[in-house]
Amino acid sequence: MKLEDPQNGRCDICVIAGEHSGDEHAALLAGDLWKESPDLQICAVGGLKLQSVGVQLLHDLTENSVVGVVEVLRNYGYFRQLFAAILEWLEKWRPRVLVLVDYPGFNLRLAQALRARGLSRKGGGKMAIYQYVSPQIWAWKGGRRFKMAKTLDEVGAIFPFEVDCYSDTSLDVHFVGHPFAREDYRPPVSYAPNGKLLLLPGSRLQAVSRIFPAMLRACAEMECKEGVTVLYPGEGVKEQLERDLEIHRPKGVKIELLPVAQGAAAGAVMTSSGTMSLICALVGIPGAIVYRAHPLTYYLGKRLVKIPYLGMANLILGEAMYPEFIQGETRPELLAACVGRAREQQVIDECLLNSQKLNEALRAPHGYTAAQRIAHLL
Repeated sequence: MKLEDPQNGRCDICVIAGEHSGDEHAALLAGDLWKESPDLQICAVGGLKLQSVGVQLLHDLTENSVVGVVEVLRNYGYFRQLFAAILEWLEKWRPRVLVLVDYPGFNLRLAQALRARGLSRKGGGKMAIYQYVSPQIWAWKGGRRFKMAKTLDEVGAIFPFEVDCYSDTSLDVHFVGHPFAREDYRPPVSYAPNGKLLLLPGSRLQAVSRIFPAMLRACAEMECKEGVTVLYPGEGVKEQLERDLEIHRPKGVKIELLPVAQGAAAGAVMTSSGTMSLICALVGIPGAIVYRAHPLTYYLGKRLVKIPYLGMANLILGEAMYPEFIQGETRPELLAACVGRAREQQVIDECLLNSQKLNEALRAPHGYTAAQRIAHLL
């Protein structure tokens, strides 16, 4: 595996974004960086969203994003080759700043390797390393923060409570606001009181293959006269959805598959616990979170992760804005009943109030955007 050379023979900023959500965050960040410095040369190992805004895409990593111990082991060979290729590319072209977007299992190892090779500032070199989106050290592997302090120059946290998690380290950490709470952000979904039911089974193939069938079984329990909309982030996920529909399609329910970029208005939602669940919460769509994992991944997660909720909106609010149906709780009758209640006025009003609270909590403080902090490192 080999990455292509940068256009114009130089790269000022290189971005590594391994998931669809990180790809979207990074695309917004790239636009902000060009507003600060229009002549910046930005390259990325990321996804099509970064490419669409003009960043040179060296490799599409988002179509191979996985989560969980079992899934990572199955793809170990691919990630090992990619890691070596990125390291070789960085050593050859030496961007001024490396921006690591989320994806800590891969990105933090890359930061350690750059320090060991003397390429990063913490290793005696000239390359600054900025971690955009803090790993969830408040949920598990909290000890990583001390290793991060040895390898990273700065962390841009997108949730305000994360800054205090690093208070016992020397690492420079700032709350830079959540990209979905920006005034110029245009979410792909919106709330419409009489809108269709929206299904958002996620962006990772293995997770989608477990979550989407559970959602479809719930649809079979409901009267979805207006039909159902399903949004997908890429062609790989679309193909998985089509395979699942061949087996689990509920009779008499019209189901429309649309790319996330096309967007949808919805009256209620069933969503995975990922990024899209937060977007739905920010725009005030009532609904429920559905989560199913490989049994081993779920078992290990239960033992290692100690948090009261999976959904980020629920965590920030400290209450279940979205009821969570996890693993064996994803029974069709339970999900159908919850989605039915999402059309009740009391639930709608509570959802709108929580949406306002979330937007206020996640807006960036003046002068502390991620682009401004990265410009400081250049």
